[in-house]
Amino acid sequence: MTDLAARLAEIPGDLDQGLLPGYVFNDPQIHRLELDRLFTKAWCFVGHESEIPANGDYMVRNIGEDPFIVVRDDDGAVRVLLDACRHRGTRLCRADAGNTTNFRCPYHGWTYNTKGDLVGAPAINTAYKGLDKSQWGLIPAAQVETVHGLIFASLDPKAAPLDDYLGGMRWYLDLMFGLADGGMEVVGEPNRFVLDADWKIGADNFSGDDYHTVFLHKSMWDVGAITIPPVANMQGYHVHAAPGHSVTFSIADDEDDGGPQFWGYDPEITAAFRQGDLTAEQFAIARRSRICVGTVFPNLSFLMAPLTEDPAHAPTGLLSLRQWQPAGPGRMEIWNWVLAWKGTPEALRERAYQASIGTFGPAGLFEQDDTEPWQSITRMSGSAYGRAVGMKLNYQMGHQGAGIGSVREVTDFPGPGTVLAPRYEEGVQINFYRRWAHYLNGDA
Repeated sequence: MTDLAARLAEIPGDLDQGLLPGYVFNDPQIHRLELDRLFTKAWCFVGHESEIPANGDYMVRNIGEDPFIVVRDDDGAVRVLLDACRHRGTRLCRADAGNTTNFRCPYHGWTYNTKGDLVGAPAINTAYKGLDKSQWGLIPAAQVETVHGLIFASLDPKAAPLDDYLGGMRWYLDLMFGLADGGMEVVGEPNRFVLDADWKIGADNFSGDDYHTVFLHKSMWDVGAITIPPVANMQGYHVHAAPGHSVTFSIADDEDDGGPQFWGYDPEITAAFRQGDLTAEQFAIARRSRICVGTVFPNLSFLMAPLTEDPAHAPTGLLSLRQWQPAGPGRMEIWNWVLAWKGTPEALRERAYQASIGTFGPAGLFEQDDTEPWQSITRMSGSAYGRAVGMKLNYQMGHQGAGIGSVREVTDFPGPGTVLAPRYEEGVQINFYRRWAHYLNGDA
C-alpha cells in the first residue's frame, strides 16, 4: 500500500471521531486522485436548461477540469460532449456560449453536428477515403439527466441513475424548485472568479457551516444585509439528506412569528406558490423557511435567503446556485448563477440579481468575508510542520458519540435523512467528507 493509499484509508476512522487531516486541502496527489476517481464517477451539475433554450444553443462547462460542450441538438435533446476533436484532440469551442449548427475544429477542419456526429472534413473523400465517420463522433458523457431544469452528467456508464444518486436530497430539491408552475430560470450569465482555495472548502461551507455566520458575518447584520437576528438564525435543522448530500434550514418554530416566509420572496411572487405535486409537509416547511443552504455532492451548492447589498433596499428573496470547480491543487474557480421563478416581474428579477451579486458575487459583501479564511485554510493545509505533526481539524460540534454540543436528533421531521436541531452541528460536513473518502478510496 502506498503512503497516499494508507493515509486515505485512515480518513474514515478519523471522521468517525469528528476529525479531518489538515493536508486534504492542498495535496497535489489528492487533487489528481479527485479528478481520476471522483469527477469521472459522480453525477456533476453542468448547467440549467434555461441557459440553452433554443436548438443549437450551447455552453462550455467543466466536469472536474475537463471541458464539455453542453448543447441542445437539432431535435431539442440536451447533449454533453467532450470538447476535443477526434482527429488530434484540439478544443472546438472558442466561445463560452453561443448558437451554432455545427462545431468545426480550428486545426484541420473536422466538423461535427449538434449531436456530436462527424459530418465532414476537408478533402475527406481523398484524404480519408473509406473512413467510417460514425465511429469518430465527439465523445459523449456516459449519462445525462435533468431534475427541475438542472442538468447533471456522469462520465461513468455504471453509475446509478440520478434519482438513486440523489436519494433523500431529491425530496428537498422538489420542495425548493416545485413551488410554482414553470419552475425557475437563470437570470443573466453566471459570474466566475478564481480563488486560491481548495474546492472542497466551499462545498463544506455550504453543506451547513452555519456556525461561522455568528462571528465572520456579524457585520452583515450590522449593515442590514440580512435582518434575521444571528441567534434566531441558528434555530432550525441540519439534514444529512443522503450520503454526501446535506441541507440546512433556518426555520421558524411558528409560521406566524412575524419573520420572513418562503425565504423572504416578495408576496407578488409567493402568491403563485401552490402545493401542487408537493406534500402538505413539504409546502409547510417551505412556508416557514427563512434561509436554506445545501450541497449536492460533489460540488454544486445552493442558497435561498432574503438578502440585500444595500440597506437602502429591503432584503429580497433569491436563489443562487454555486459550483466549486477544481482548477489545480489548492485552487478553484467559483461559478455563481442567479435564478428567478418564471413570470417574475422584471423589476423583481433585477432586484434579486443585484442583491445576489452584491452579496455573493466576486466582490460581494459575504464573499469578501468568506474568501480570506478559505485561502488561509488552503495555505496552512500545505504547512510542512502541520504535516509533520499530523495536524487534524476539529469537526466535532454536535458529535453525539463524543458527547460534544447540545444538538438533538429530530425524529418527527417529515423529510428523509438524519435531522438534527439546532444548527450548531458539523455532521453535515462529515457527511460530505465520508462520501468524498468513499470515492477516493476507490469504493464508488
